[in-house]
Amino acid sequence: MKIDFTKNVDGLVPAIIQDAITKNVLMLGYMNQEAFDKTQETKKVTFFSRTKNRLWTKGEESGNFLNLVSIKNDCDNDTLLIFVNPVGATCHTGSDTCWQEENKSSFGFLTALEAIIKDRKDNPENKDSYVASLFRSGINKVAQKVGEEAVEVVIEAKDDNDHLFLDESADLLFHYLILLQAKGFTLSDIEKVLKARH
Repeated sequence: MKIDFTKNVDGLVPAIIQDAITKNVLMLGYMNQEAFDKTQETKKVTFFSRTKNRLWTKGEESGNFLNLVSIKNDCDNDTLLIFVNPVGATCHTGSDTCWQEENKSSFGFLTALEAIIKDRKDNPENKDSYVASLFRSGINKVAQKVGEEAVEVVIEAKDDNDHLFLDESADLLFHYLILLQAKGFTLSDIEKVLKARH
């Protein structure tokens, strides 16, 4: 990996720290060649501290290390993207990130869809909502719909129509998200189980 440490007069390059699992940005630090080399050697992210004017391994005092997963270089070779598995809080304030955000998983559009489903569960009086009507019908109806959609996925998997297979798969996932909410769970709960099994 070629890194251009000469672009800045102080010989430092920005290092963006991102959680390898949640993909959340945790913090921004700076590295010189020595900090980069030490990070590679120890597998613990080490920065050059501009305030301490020395190398600083994140967690050397708190124990909240950033365990190295991988490093990418940007197109100009002057910025690093470092994927880590954090141990404890990242920010000195005790927060998960330096933006005072909880470092929790986001599943993109599925997380947004989960929020809509939760809203329908919390407001079942919405007469125009299919999801609210399922919640009003009770857990047995919701579970039945998941079973029906699962059977349809299996049927379409045996055929050669990819479009129908994907449509039925989307229906199954959608109804499964409803069932999770009906039982008081989310995709994050399923993620925890899968992580524990991994």
